[in-house]
Amino acid sequence: MAKRTVTYEKPRGALSRKTASRSAFNWGTPQPVGPGEVFPVFAAGVVLGFFATLVCYAKGYVLLYGDAVAHLAIARRILDAHYPGLSQLGGVWLPLPHLLILPFVQKMSWWQSGLSGAPMSILSYAASVAGVWRLARRMVPARWALVATLFYALNANLLFLASTAMTEALFLALLVWSVVAAAEGIAAMRAGEVRRAQRWMLGAGVLILEQVFTRYDGWIVGAVVWCCFAWAVWRAEASLRRRFLPTFAVFTFLCVAGPVLWLGYNAKYEGDWLDWMRGPYSAKQIERKTAPPGQHYRGWHNPGWALLFYLRTAQVDASAWETGWLLLAGALTGLWMSRAERFPYLSKEAGIGTSLERPTRIQLQANSRFIWVLWVPLPFYVYSEAYGSVPIFIPQLWPHSYYNARYGMEMLPAFSLYGVYALWRLVAFLTGRPAGWAKVTVHFAHSVAVLLCVANCLAMMYRIPLVLKEGIVNATTRVPFERSLGMTLAEMPANAPVMMYTSAHVGAVQVAGRTLRSMVSEQDDVTWQKALRDPAGYAAYVIAMKGDPVDAAVLAHPEGLRELAVICTTGQPCARVYQSDRKLLR
Repeated sequence: MAKRTVTYEKPRGALSRKTASRSAFNWGTPQPVGPGEVFPVFAAGVVLGFFATLVCYAKGYVLLYGDAVAHLAIARRILDAHYPGLSQLGGVWLPLPHLLILPFVQKMSWWQSGLSGAPMSILSYAASVAGVWRLARRMVPARWALVATLFYALNANLLFLASTAMTEALFLALLVWSVVAAAEGIAAMRAGEVRRAQRWMLGAGVLILEQVFTRYDGWIVGAVVWCCFAWAVWRAEASLRRRFLPTFAVFTFLCVAGPVLWLGYNAKYEGDWLDWMRGPYSAKQIERKTAPPGQHYRGWHNPGWALLFYLRTAQVDASAWETGWLLLAGALTGLWMSRAERFPYLSKEAGIGTSLERPTRIQLQANSRFIWVLWVPLPFYVYSEAYGSVPIFIPQLWPHSYYNARYGMEMLPAFSLYGVYALWRLVAFLTGRPAGWAKVTVHFAHSVAVLLCVANCLAMMYRIPLVLKEGIVNATTRVPFERSLGMTLAEMPANAPVMMYTSAHVGAVQVAGRTLRSMVSEQDDVTWQKALRDPAGYAAYVIAMKGDPVDAAVLAHPEGLRELAVICTTGQPCARVYQSDRKLLR
């Protein structure tokens, strides 16, 4: 069926789009961002992220997570290894964060302090804050967009993640801006702005490629964004569709290239194209090793429990105390409101008059339809917990422990935007009501909302936010052990080869300030396999931790080794340090 094209004649004396968007700025009206709006928000995010990093570094929080230590080590070994190169990226964790950390981690002091991961996380945090502002301006008036952005930016868990070498801040930035690209690009397609639509479509392709190389959640988000663009291209008028198809083909190539390249990388360097899914370091194998025999976590093969665990985690990550239930209810209500009405942004109750030109208002409607993509992490994590061997433990639910609590952070943009949207619609509904309490509510609602954003941040910090608390709890035994072992490593000659299984406690090498090239480890498989058959012949010093491959090798081939020390700390396996008589003589 032929599509009907509607054109709008520009009123005589009307201002240009750029001039109109600047002059028509109104704190009480939803409208697209104007020129120069986004950069100040980004700059403010950089300042906030920088101060958060200073605080976290001063308190020793930067290296609490063992995953952060491992990310830094992977980035470092790309150049600091017996066989440097992309083969050192590994086959489970996706490579983009390590490549972004690479320029900073090569400086030994930055690696030891953990600050080499801060530039990536600070800039990602700031970019995500700017992206939330841009999306919020499309959904609610600017004064309420400020509330949504403040609630997001002042989240204490997110501020902590902005200081450390974890992947959440980076992924949130890519997720938010992928949604921005989808909303802006499809709106431009509907408005007939071909060049602008093509730029946003290509930008979305690059963002999806980066998401795919950051977290596996990005594979699903990328597929959903591709479907949104495919639907828009298919629905476009035939003449426009022909102009969009070449760009859409490039966009599709970018979306497909990431997964294909990663599968090929695993096939070449790990020997199995699905090594990230079923290899020895995959989530499935880790869950099998850590779970008691014959037992599984609550939520395993149970989507209902998985949904409860994930939503509860997302609530606690986003809001202080038990106010997360109210936030979740508000966000779900906002989602329903945005989908229940065809044109929810042109309501008279919302105070929107005719100051916007009709094409601009239609563009607002089109953009708002795709912000729901921010909810995609919810079904992804419910499925991952139920069928992907990805447990989530929080102290509010049995077994009252801490594990993977940071995964709930991916719902923060959706909670922030849709929660504030519901609040704005409530205030708009009360506007003009004769009751005195309604007038008081309307008058003070915005100011109270801003104060609540600040109070939420302070309350989370006072109680210690969940993601930070998980890092503190899980580092209680690991950090002292790695410091003790690192001090022993630091006493060994810098160039002496040391045999050690680094996957479990590479932080000890980081503490000692040794190069990874000086270690005989599983990262150099050729020498490693030889050393396992003859430890004393390939290493001047050997560090064996109970139950690891080096321990088994020493028990099988103890000849030429002298025990120097035993390092034991609570909650960690003892490490035995040996000196090789044979290697020292060579």
